[in-house]
Amino acid sequence: MVSATELQKELFNQPLPPFEQIKKYAAAANSSERGRNALCQKAEEGGDALSCGITLWLCGKPEQAEACLKKAKDCVQKLLVLGCILRDKGEYDKALSQFDQAAKSQAEALTAAMEKAETYRRADRLEQAKKELKTCANFENVSAEYHYQLGRILENEGQYEQSAAQYETAVNLDPTHVQALFQLAYTNDLRGDEELAIEYYKQAIKIAPPHVNALLNLAVLYEDRGEYDKALQCVNAVLRSHPNHAKAALFKKDIESSRVMIYDEEREKRKDRQSKIFEIPISDFELSVRSRNCLRKMNLITLGDLLRTSEAELLSYKNFGETSLMEIKKILDSKGLRLGMALETKGPAAALGSEELGEGAGPEILNKSVDELELSVRARRAMVKLDIKTLFELVGKTEAELLGCKNFGVTSLNEIKEKLAHFGLSLRKLD
Repeated sequence: MVSATELQKELFNQPLPPFEQIKKYAAAANSSERGRNALCQKAEEGGDALSCGITLWLCGKPEQAEACLKKAKDCVQKLLVLGCILRDKGEYDKALSQFDQAAKSQAEALTAAMEKAETYRRADRLEQAKKELKTCANFENVSAEYHYQLGRILENEGQYEQSAAQYETAVNLDPTHVQALFQLAYTNDLRGDEELAIEYYKQAIKIAPPHVNALLNLAVLYEDRGEYDKALQCVNAVLRSHPNHAKAALFKKDIESSRVMIYDEEREKRKDRQSKIFEIPISDFELSVRSRNCLRKMNLITLGDLLRTSEAELLSYKNFGETSLMEIKKILDSKGLRLGMALETKGPAAALGSEELGEGAGPEILNKSVDELELSVRARRAMVKLDIKTLFELVGKTEAELLGCKNFGVTSLNEIKEKLAHFGLSLRKLD
């Protein structure tokens, strides 16, 4: 790849290189923000109008480029570059006129014809584009650009298989034809052949400087496949050379968010399934009258309540014996649960993660009643409405869930957060 310093020498020394070479310099001129800015500064400092105009065009400043070129003497390079600028502005007939003048000024016949064919194609005048290509049919087996332009026309006509074949021919003739590689990758991407698309995008980015859109499209494919590290590598490659590339910066955030969201989604699903099991009413199971009455008097309503109760506590209750205990244990065993699980460090409380509960997330703390927080009347009412009885249940809630309770505001939220902090606990966080 030509460096920015070498490019300045090529563009600001006479004689100028041929137009075909100048077009290839576009990739080098825009390989990095720093290099492009240096070239723009050189052009804006003044000098030969032709060199300044061509340099500004390569750096993506068409209006300034056109103003400079109009001051320059006519030559093949000027006419062809002006034609490209007019084409990008959508002034197709004026662009065609410039390319015709270039042909009369001894521009290479193939070069002028390819530019005219592309202009007709962009103007959606496909028949004229094909007719223009026919004037260069003798280059069919030697020009990669010829097959690339034919592939673009066929693609516009919806003949994707035929266009892909033309791109393949172009790449076979010139493995460094980045545009043909990109279109070949993009065509396969649209057809759903992700594996082949990835291979062609990878080939395209190996050619220095790496094709920015190829890197971003490759990142999209990697993200779709869940290969987030590879996707980030592609985006970071763009940002290293173009730190202010808005699309790449936004895409990086999307990829990082997707990676976190996938993890959180799986975790939330697990917790949701667990929560649903804990909320199953004990009344849903067949129990003896004695067991049912004892549990009701002990205010044990759900399976979750049983998980916060030990065998010893149950047996210490009046009229609750071994027979009732076996009934309860059989119910829990059918769900893969056991008495007292929530009191164990590795039980359901730990499933929330110590980073969510806080540093004081020991079983003896989590099993405490919310009454021990000595909350205000409004905050206590919210606990009743949300059916929160213990600190374990409270720290399983998010700020949003609490604020969603009627008449529960930021003041009450701050009160609860301060009270929990005294126990070394915190509310659950989603990020």
